[in-house]
Amino acid sequence: MKMRVGIGYDVHRLKRGRRLFLGGVEFEKAEFGLEGHSDADVLIHAIMDAMLGAAGLRDIGYYFPDKDEKYKGIRSTELLKQVKEIIEKEGYTVGNVDSIIVAEYPRVAPYIEKIKASLAQCLGVSESQVAIKATTEEGLGFTGAKEGVSAHAVAVLKEKA
Repeated sequence: MKMRVGIGYDVHRLKRGRRLFLGGVEFEKAEFGLEGHSDADVLIHAIMDAMLGAAGLRDIGYYFPDKDEKYKGIRSTELLKQVKEIIEKEGYTVGNVDSIIVAEYPRVAPYIEKIKASLAQCLGVSESQVAIKATTEEGLGFTGAKEGVSAHAVAVLKEKA
């Protein structure tokens, strides 16, 4: 069975008064959310780019341009489902996804199981095929200064049998 590996990265600035979504899960009572054209879910954006890269395709900006009003405010879970359809049309299925959320704010650990469930549901895979880790940068850089959140992801795609 042929396998393909892709990597993805995304970053968004924190902004007061925005709703905060990571991995399709809303962090209720969050004072800051992520700024962007869509819901700015950095984790899902990194995963989508990893999946598209593994399939040898272009990045999410090509498929979902931030100049297109139909994507304004859209939930990234909807975009992830579309990326899943795109890679399936290319002859692949998701093998597994591994990811890291880098943030001083918000505290991610209490949400990891909800995020895994959300992503597994969107991708049509078991939760054992989705890994979510969270870390800080010990006060360093823009994430350490609580100015933004970044995410890294790796996706393994399997050729359909």
